[in-house]
Amino acid sequence: MRDLDYKSIGMRIRQVRKAKGWSQDELAGKCGISMSFLGHIERGSRIMSIETLVRICKALDAGADELLWGIAHPSLAVLEMWNSEDKSEGRKSSGQKDSYSMYVRIMKSVAEIMNEA
Repeated sequence: MRDLDYKSIGMRIRQVRKAKGWSQDELAGKCGISMSFLGHIERGSRIMSIETLVRICKALDAGADELLWGIAHPSLAVLEMWNSEDKSEGRKSSGQKDSYSMYVRIMKSVAEIMNEA
């Protein structure tokens, strides 16, 4: 199994943030974390929770694969299945669907990592 390289993860978060023209303060505000903690995440000196990773992914509109490994390949099959259920049953709001989609993308990344071990 590959180890997580927190400095590389932080570097990728910083690159995407800067590409959007955002300051650390702006991204931290969007994620509900302190600017100091975001600075630690970007330097790789502190480890974030999965919830914080989800918030960062959503704020940056970036996939977990992209931020964790530098590879973007979300599972479209699962998202298409969710969308078809949503249309047929009409029970999920778009906010719930967006959160669900992000969690699915993160969990798919974790499953692929575990399968490499």
